[in-house]
Amino acid sequence: MTAFASALAVQRFDDHRYYHHSRVNQALHLLSALSFLTAYVLLFVDPAFAAIVGWTVAMTSRQIGHFFFEPKGYDEINRATHEHKEAIKVGYNLHRKIVLLSIWAAAPFALALSPSLGGLLDPAATTIEFVRNVGQIWLALGAAGLLFRAAQLWVSKNLQTAIVWTAKILTDPFHDIKLYYRAPLYLLRGEWYEPAPADRAENRTDAPSSRSRSGA
Repeated sequence: MTAFASALAVQRFDDHRYYHHSRVNQALHLLSALSFLTAYVLLFVDPAFAAIVGWTVAMTSRQIGHFFFEPKGYDEINRATHEHKEAIKVGYNLHRKIVLLSIWAAAPFALALSPSLGGLLDPAATTIEFVRNVGQIWLALGAAGLLFRAAQLWVSKNLQTAIVWTAKILTDPFHDIKLYYRAPLYLLRGEWYEPAPADRAENRTDAPSSRSRSGA
């Protein structure tokens, strides 16, 4: 358990310091975290609707922060290029996210062309039923995306990395609230980027860290 907790702490630390410089991104992650927690509760009541909340509000707000507000240039604080960070990212980097989000966006169109989706679903007779069917597809996609990347990590790295990353993803909403609950206040003060911690600003090295990174 000590090794697991240590590995989880490393993935969380690297995820924050490499991919969450922007206060706007942090505020959007706060919105995303609250939405994901709402989706978690809804899973026990209405799984299809939970998936709709998770994908349309929680996931989109989260990825908007990464795609549009995080700096993509050289990271002076951590002495790492954007390309380097993307190459070593344990979770879904921007390229993998584009693939996943493309499948997500295509799901409603696929369902419109094949209402039963090859016999997997009961064809919708009303708009509400169609939306619920989309929610079911998105729920399956979310689970598949999580398991697929975990399996890739198991094969390419090791089982612990896969398990730790999965645990991190599932608990990120709780951790993000703890980290970013003050982000909206910082934005109101006019602070657009998180200042460099003193230890990183004064003790930087020329070589990027070799530890594993993660994030959604």
